[in-house]
Amino acid sequence: CQSIEIKPTYYKLNKKPQLKLIEFFVTEATARTAVDLLEIQPNTTAFFYHKIMVVIERHLANDGF
Repeated sequence: CQSIEIKPTYYKLNKKPQLKLIEFFVTEATARTAVDLLEIQPNTTAFFYHKIMVVIERHLANDGF
């Protein structure tokens, strides 16, 4: 299994909340659930989820899937 690295240009979130958001994303928790549990801004969570999906799409496109 290959590790996918997210290379953000800038995030207002520290590393720990970013890792928790990735964990929630992988377990298919909704962005709303992540907002409630981490007590962060809804727009920040939605943006981060979107960025994760973009990275995964690019990764899959590069692998020829």
